[in-house]
Amino acid sequence: MKKVIFLVDMNAFFISCEMTRYSHLIGKPAAVAGDPKKRTGIILAANYEARNFGVKTAMVLHRALELCPDLLLVPPDHQFYQKKSNEVMEILSNYTPVVEKNSIDEAWLDMTGTEGLFGPPTKAAEKIMNDLKDQLGLWCSVGISENKFLSKMASEFKKPLGITELWRKDMKKKMWPLPINMMYGVGEKTATRLNRMGIKTIGDLALFDRNYLIKNLGKSGLDLYEKANGIDPSPIVANSPEEIKSIGRSTTLSEDTSDLETLKDILMELSEDVGITARKHQKKGRTVQITLKFSDFQVITRQTPVAPTCFTKEIYRAGYQLLKSNLKDAKKVRLIGITLGGFDDYDQLEQLSFFDTTKNTKHEKIDEVMDKIRGKYGFKKINRASLLKDRLKDRE
Repeated sequence: MKKVIFLVDMNAFFISCEMTRYSHLIGKPAAVAGDPKKRTGIILAANYEARNFGVKTAMVLHRALELCPDLLLVPPDHQFYQKKSNEVMEILSNYTPVVEKNSIDEAWLDMTGTEGLFGPPTKAAEKIMNDLKDQLGLWCSVGISENKFLSKMASEFKKPLGITELWRKDMKKKMWPLPINMMYGVGEKTATRLNRMGIKTIGDLALFDRNYLIKNLGKSGLDLYEKANGIDPSPIVANSPEEIKSIGRSTTLSEDTSDLETLKDILMELSEDVGITARKHQKKGRTVQITLKFSDFQVITRQTPVAPTCFTKEIYRAGYQLLKSNLKDAKKVRLIGITLGGFDDYDQLEQLSFFDTTKNTKHEKIDEVMDKIRGKYGFKKINRASLLKDRLKDRE
């Protein structure tokens, strides 16, 4: 099976985090800077409005203000950025258990074999992008390829909100013409050394004498040569399962609605996704939470305790009760989401009664069969008649 690797790169992360809590920054040139009060230091992150004036990361602050006198400045708050980073990683872990955090604002995901759940790679990337935007108010770009290096290169092609595929077969056209200093892993000093060898582009490096590179640059010469040819066998080192704090799904509706029957169907599909992911990660949750964003952009979250579960029907039932009691007749829903949290590992669960065990075994068998069918033939090949019948009558 061909590997499918994503690199999710958050766009202008520090200043984007600030824009989620300071609305006056939105639409204005703004940046996180070393010491805005003294007007000293450097730019740590600039939004895209500021970049239009030529303001860049690592630029000295007085130069940035020369280019953009109206630049709004915010002091750094690294604790807040780490909190938002953790929230990003939680959302990414909903899509695959194999997530490797590369930095505070980017991570690799091994999406191999997830097409049955999330569709082809570009569709899955769109879902991830929309989840981050809708749930956290943050933008990202996604690079898609068969290894870590190429996916990282792809993520740089289009920002903000870009999705780019870069497979080995596309390298000669898309990557080889780029200047050598645009290659991931090539710093200023290395670029200068390569330029002195006559290597100006990534294509020049890919076609250069391999042995000469090794002789002059050692192991790093071989590594650069292989990556220029799209070879990167390095594995994705997954985050620990213990780091997963919750599993959620949300969707922005194509049309705002207050119709309970419509919202129930959507909630069922989201619950199915959450249940599949929870079982894949071997997690059972003690809380179910729903998120509703209304057409006036008011957002509410409501949660309820449940017996430890990863069963789709139980997640849906709890979510539906929350939906029914919090749906406001006068307001239409723009976004709906459901999250399972408060995890217990399977082997740490409290002892269940005979009747609970019997009921759970039934749910477990249904979920197990459906997971296998969907894993082999795709998500839409099978659905739950019992959940669809809930439109007419609550059961069990």
